[in-house]
Amino acid sequence: MAPLGARADDLPIVQEVEFQPLGAQARRIAQSLKLLGQPLTVDEQAKLDAAVDSTGGPAAVKAIQQILDARCLVGVEINPESRVKSAPGPAEPKLIQNGWSVFLVKVHNEAGVTAPLVVESPNAGPIFKRSTNASEPKPSIGKADVLQRWCDVAMYDDRPMVRRLSGLPLEYRIVQIAARDEGRREAKLTFSVGQGSQDLGFRSDVDILFSVEPAVAVTLEVRDWDGRPTTGTFLFRDRLGRVYPSPSRRLAPDFFFHPQIYRADGETVLLPPGEYQVEFGRGPEYRVASKTIVVPKGTRHHEGFKLERWINLAAMKWYSGDHHVHAAGCAHYESPTEGVTPDDMWRHILGEDLDVGCVLSWGPCWYAQKAFFDGKVHKLSTAENLMRYDVEVSGFPSSHAGHLCLLRLKEDDYPGTTRIEEWPSWDLPVLKWGKEQGGVVGFSHSGWGMKTRSNAIPNDEIPPYDGVGANEYVVDVVHDAVDFISTVDTPIPWELNVWYHTLNCGYRTRISGETDFPCIYGERVGLGRVYVKLDGKLDFDAWCQKLKEGRSYVSDGHSHLVDFQVGGRNVGEDGSELNLPQPGAVKVRVKAAAMLAPTPTLETESIRSKPLESQPYWHVERARVGGSRRVPVEIIVNGQPVARREIEADGSVQDLELEAPITKSSWIAARIFPSSHTNPVFVLVGDKPIRASKKSAEWCLKSVDQCWKQKSPAIRESEKEAAAQAYDVARATYRRIKEESADE
Repeated sequence: MAPLGARADDLPIVQEVEFQPLGAQARRIAQSLKLLGQPLTVDEQAKLDAAVDSTGGPAAVKAIQQILDARCLVGVEINPESRVKSAPGPAEPKLIQNGWSVFLVKVHNEAGVTAPLVVESPNAGPIFKRSTNASEPKPSIGKADVLQRWCDVAMYDDRPMVRRLSGLPLEYRIVQIAARDEGRREAKLTFSVGQGSQDLGFRSDVDILFSVEPAVAVTLEVRDWDGRPTTGTFLFRDRLGRVYPSPSRRLAPDFFFHPQIYRADGETVLLPPGEYQVEFGRGPEYRVASKTIVVPKGTRHHEGFKLERWINLAAMKWYSGDHHVHAAGCAHYESPTEGVTPDDMWRHILGEDLDVGCVLSWGPCWYAQKAFFDGKVHKLSTAENLMRYDVEVSGFPSSHAGHLCLLRLKEDDYPGTTRIEEWPSWDLPVLKWGKEQGGVVGFSHSGWGMKTRSNAIPNDEIPPYDGVGANEYVVDVVHDAVDFISTVDTPIPWELNVWYHTLNCGYRTRISGETDFPCIYGERVGLGRVYVKLDGKLDFDAWCQKLKEGRSYVSDGHSHLVDFQVGGRNVGEDGSELNLPQPGAVKVRVKAAAMLAPTPTLETESIRSKPLESQPYWHVERARVGGSRRVPVEIIVNGQPVARREIEADGSVQDLELEAPITKSSWIAARIFPSSHTNPVFVLVGDKPIRASKKSAEWCLKSVDQCWKQKSPAIRESEKEAAAQAYDVARATYRRIKEESADE
């Protein structure tokens, strides 16, 4: 092993090297260095050209080595037994914070190996462990590990380089190193050409003491569409498409599983000097803009960014929310802080322009994150953006029956419990407890366990009920214990099938939208949203109440169905109920808007070609009509489309008026499938309850049996009798509804 910080004056000249392949490779090295933004100097390039363009011979071979050796951080020798040993080269070990530095590696390959040359470093190991299993032991990575893992190291094998060694006695490879911190930092680099190739005595290791120059502090002026300071999302890439700052070295509030970062007006990002392409915006209601910036050498720089909206729902009193966001677990930082703080989550909520963000504590992080729950809106909240901590019942004894979102809680500990393990082992008691304290409660990621082979909505297949979505919902809805089921974060046929069936039976559960960040979707918060209409200013309690009452629609944020009304009755108003004395047609009105690129791209075509059970589950591109810029708005009566109008997805808000025939008591909704969906208006003909489908009642009855078969083994014996009685009530109710329903 080379001594710490040792530098060699030169590397040994390798003799008996063929000139032509070495010259050709030297050309590729020069081209690659130029491509990577760290070209040879004019003098170096001139000398290399002279050597390569000569007639060859030992003098030219030596000259090429002398020119390239000066750029070598490490010299690697592969002996005839394929053992690898490493030594420091003459290149100055100098890095720049948050940037990639490029060095050469001289490879003397006596064994003629043609495997790839691999570099590893304990200082470049993963900082954080991803886990969704609450029973797993805590990760062993602590604050000291985070300090030590300060760099990224990678061999550059893309064109014009080749991935494998050539087998020639001499060649040069390129190693890239990025640094998170400024100052002096030591890294251990280990080179190998496959299992068992490391030399004995750790001679394949080389310890190098780097000097890391500070990056440039780039201050961002971030202005909203109206000129006010705001927070935006930014994605910085260099000419090679590399993302800055390096994601794998990020610490909160920047997330290592994101390419983007979030910055408020006046905040900074540390960038090495160079040219960058910047994409910026603020959630799906904004256009994604692009700008090229050049960061000069120095200590400080300033760049301005003006954001542009294509639609402003809050100005129309429709307030967006994502009620299922986590600050720990899954992709999050589990160590050393057991998740991230409210300050970190607040930045992401602002950066994606969520009017309401609900941060839910759950099993893996329960005891650490529940400290932030106080039964009210968080103090960081503003008049325009709210954040509140509440609960997802996940990793609890009842989780097998379906994960639950409990919003607007006053108390987050189930009565008589001090540990998760003491909570009920089925959902109904938990839902009732949440509602009794004024909470708004429902099921998370509803489609899990509800898979059917058919994508028809509704369809007659009985799902397996073997997951953690809206499984026990088919029972709990009978007991008036469910305010909503969640959508957008699981396949749309699985989510909507159970909802449509229970609506056909006369139940009035609403849908809401969520992301389950960062467990189902880690890309950003707010990929799944619910938009809630308020008459007054933004208020969390009122927002939850209107969500419960269904004065809302769900969306991926790229299409919108605003002010939906049937026969003059607004969705969510007066129980969303419209009374007709007799059958007849009703006028349906909605303001519809969507945003698509004028023509499909390869990326968007790949989304459209995916099956509905593949992410992204809800996406406006899936709704695009052929190669046009249009999407269809459908009116749904009892689960079936009865009217359709195509609109231009150019961002304009378009007033639509359609007509729906009503032959019996029914529910009516609008959708842009699979991108947005309103909650229903319930039309009662002659004051009769909705009994839209005998098949739906039969489906629900069979589903209760299937759910009991799957879930009862995990219900505690002490609770099983009460659960069996609740399931029996559901069976009896669906039998009665079936008798009251007409054949289709």
